Amino acid sequence: MIQAFAFYLFAIVVLLSGAMTISSRNPVHSVLWLILAFFNAAGLMVLVGAEFIAMLLVIVYVGAVAVLFLFVVMMLDIDFAEMRAGFVRYAALGLALAVALVCEIFIGIGAWSAGGIDLARRAAPVDPAIPNIQAIGNLLYTRYLFVFEGAGLVLLVAMIGAIVLTHRERKGVRGQNIARQVARRPEEATRNMRPEVGQGVQL
Repeated sequence: MIQAFAFYLFAIVVLLSGAMTISSRNPVHSVLWLILAFFNAAGLMVLVGAEFIAMLLVIVYVGAVAVLFLFVVMMLDIDFAEMRAGFVRYAALGLALAVALVCEIFIGIGAWSAGGIDLARRAAPVDPAIPNIQAIGNLLYTRYLFVFEGAGLVLLVAMIGAIVLTHRERKGVRGQNIARQVARRPEEATRNMRPEVGQGVQL
């Protein structure tokens, strides 16, 4: 009973926070809603027995990617005076969300202790004696190898696209000559000196 309740709770919060992420006008609020979606998605992963993926969602996405998004957003031209003025107004809502997250954590722990939801056998049958991380590795590099490589290719194209879109020529700034840097030899870059004791450094 608690497993089904926790599943629907996490799923509904993920959908609502995802919708708020793309509908919020304030970019900082969008990132915070995205973090809430990641936390609840991690709860769903715990329920289906994928604790390793849940840990990755919290550590990698919430701890690195979402924080990176937040730093990028903070560099935008945002009227922070207006945001600080509304801090007291939204303090009660923030406190309520914090209490809700704590309650969700306890509900998730209770559902996981009760046995979780057995969906892994239908999605990807594995030997229950194999550890979680080893089972993920076996599936990624055997059954889903091409899908995994395709995802890596999509991320590579996205990274190249981001570099191309953000690269711009600036006056007075010398650009890097990549070919010249790669072709440079060690003897052209460094000099081996044998200074005497007490001589000091020659500039």
